[in-house]
Amino acid sequence: MADDAPVLVTGGTGTLGSRVVAELVRRGRTVRMLSRRPGAGAAGVEHVVGNLVTGEGIDDALAGVAVVVHCASEPRKPERDVEAAARLLISARRAGVEHLVYISIVGVDAIPYSYYRAKRQVEELIEAGEVPWTILRTTQFHPFVSLLLDRMTLGPVTFLPSGTSLQPVDVDEVAARLVDLVEAGPSGRVEDMGGPQVLTADEVVASLEQATGRRRRTVHVRLPGRSFAAFRAGHQLTPQHATGRRTFAEAVARSSDG
Repeated sequence: MADDAPVLVTGGTGTLGSRVVAELVRRGRTVRMLSRRPGAGAAGVEHVVGNLVTGEGIDDALAGVAVVVHCASEPRKPERDVEAAARLLISARRAGVEHLVYISIVGVDAIPYSYYRAKRQVEELIEAGEVPWTILRTTQFHPFVSLLLDRMTLGPVTFLPSGTSLQPVDVDEVAARLVDLVEAGPSGRVEDMGGPQVLTADEVVASLEQATGRRRRTVHVRLPGRSFAAFRAGHQLTPQHATGRRTFAEAVARSSDG
């Protein structure tokens, strides 16, 4: 396909996908953004409507596409991710797509959480498919860490899973890495990408308190189950690949400044 053939970004309106779209545009690539609902795309971006679960509109979305960056995901309905990936791969093979780039998560092969299992199943589909591929696993995005703590807060108390650490990574940096991989061509499973620091839950809370001025009363709890045991074992971390630059403290401070 020609160098100016479009790059299709699935989940192009999401936290990561929107940044991938912006980075592709910044680098002068032709971009097509797939979402389930109609709407105006960013300047210079073609917005197409399609549903990866049903397959509606996917063949049209892939017409003439050179590369797909697959960011679409439904964490609350992980089984749909597997269905969506299967349909996308079938359509991409039929369309002659030359490269599929997939974003995954560090620890999906070791943490038996339902969403992680689905991400690993998608990896396996891609690895076994006939579309040349690249898979990047990363650690937890900065906004997700803040959201997770909010979800674990009841009234004035934030419950922290004992013995658990995180390695938050910047979403913009992940987006830039994905676009690097688009430009590199099919590379298989590439090195993981982690944030610059491994932080305990207490250190995460301290960064948020400093940035927001809001004090949190915290209680440590030892959560049961194999998934939390795997988190305590550190399978969600990749300290040997701490290639991110922006720290969690810097990210939350910037967010608090507006």
